[in-house]
Amino acid sequence: MVVIGAGQAGLSAAYHLRRTGFRNGTGFVVLDHGKRPGGAWQYRWPSLKLGKAHAIHDLPGMALGEADRDRPASEVVSEYFGRYERTFDLPVLRPVDVLSVHDEGERLLVESATDTWAARAVINATGTWDRPFWPYYPGQERFRGRQLHTADFESVEEFRGKHVVVVGGGASGVQLLLEIAEVASGTTWVTRREPEWLDVEFSPEVGRESVAKVDRRVRAGLPPGSVVSVTGLALTPDVRRGLAQGILDRKPMFDHLTEHSVVWADGTEQHADAILWATGFRAALDHLAPLHLRAPGGGIRMDGTRVVADPRLHLVGYGPSASTIGANRAGRAAVTEIRRYLDGLG
Repeated sequence: MVVIGAGQAGLSAAYHLRRTGFRNGTGFVVLDHGKRPGGAWQYRWPSLKLGKAHAIHDLPGMALGEADRDRPASEVVSEYFGRYERTFDLPVLRPVDVLSVHDEGERLLVESATDTWAARAVINATGTWDRPFWPYYPGQERFRGRQLHTADFESVEEFRGKHVVVVGGGASGVQLLLEIAEVASGTTWVTRREPEWLDVEFSPEVGRESVAKVDRRVRAGLPPGSVVSVTGLALTPDVRRGLAQGILDRKPMFDHLTEHSVVWADGTEQHADAILWATGFRAALDHLAPLHLRAPGGGIRMDGTRVVADPRLHLVGYGPSASTIGANRAGRAAVTEIRRYLDGLG
């Protein structure tokens, strides 16, 4: 057994593999490309404090416990994941960059630059952080200001006294826009669609409805879509202040870029010193390309966590299990189904 990725979903799967009787090393191994524990959390910007991060669900078997909500989430979660790996003696190898997974008959061959693992089943938990999405707009290559993606963001200080255009209608884009506005000379917020504000508590019922929408998409072989496209944007106190102050005054997408500005189709022009592309991420699945899993709709057809085209392969932290609580459940479900599948082989 090989688990690819040691974020929330990968660690959950590893925990349940141990609980189900798989032994370290000979029974299963976890391959993680990070230099240290923490999954994608270790790369989050320092100003993202634990108290402002999306809810971090406890990993199975060990709670996060009391933590300083004013500390960077990247530090708190990385430490938590590290404790978790040590407490349950999980066989995580890092840094390992998985380059490809091939079908070799009875086994799936998992290859890195230096090693190869032959697995009876694979749980893929590679998330999205390694696949930042950069849309293209004419003139993008001519723009002389700075362009960066959310994945490259480090501090608001680099935008002090500058006019910043923030592109994207997701939660991260809104949060960074509000932070940048405190130091920038001005900000402009542009999105493809009108934002949908969620003016109700994010209840379990709302969560289940959102998960069901994504599940229907992946069962049909379509790409999962963004989280905010099914949940909307929460009207937190910070967001309400941003709306009242005019910071969250959304404009439609511009048409093209010049050397120093963005320009709309009607000729309206806005000077820009920097553009932050808060345009989300795509599932990091390039290493699975040799298995030819893509459906005509552009996604991978799923049944729960199982890839319909190959029952030996499960995707956790993908589609409906992309949330932290969903990742935990997916890890358990994938291991249960894999154990059943392997027992059936005798």
